[in-house]
Amino acid sequence: MCEYCGCQSLASIDELTREHDEVVRLISHLRPAHQAGDVAPMAQVAREIRAVLGPHTQVEEHGLFPAMARDFPGQIAALEAEHRRVEAVLVEAADGVTPSDPAWPDRLVAAMAMLRDHILKEQDGVFPAALAGLGTEDWEAVEAERLRACGPRQGRVEPT
Repeated sequence: MCEYCGCQSLASIDELTREHDEVVRLISHLRPAHQAGDVAPMAQVAREIRAVLGPHTQVEEHGLFPAMARDFPGQIAALEAEHRRVEAVLVEAADGVTPSDPAWPDRLVAAMAMLRDHILKEQDGVFPAALAGLGTEDWEAVEAERLRACGPRQGRVEPT
């Protein structure tokens, strides 16, 4: 996705961007299943997305966003609210459950469209602003949160 500002040269942003890329890749698997009316594969993709977003969201909300909220409180609050809306739809497919609500597939597709827009807001707005405005202590807090969320040497999402 974004490569114009150089923010991916920072390991913290590079990891978050890789996770965004993986989520976008996973979202691309929803359309064929949705068009076929096949809810079980959609639920599996939702679980895979949730597995990536769990630690990713933790790093953002407990590492990056607190520092960014000093200068952009309204924007960060809106991004956190979007996290909650996405999670509310994804959690319906947690624990191997295939949601039985006939409206769930459409809600999932809508939430994933919002998530794609959300990712663009972060990559085109938050990440470049963070690169320009955060100091060493802020980045150390992001890295510490990454360690808590992912453990040692497990922070990378490798393409499959």
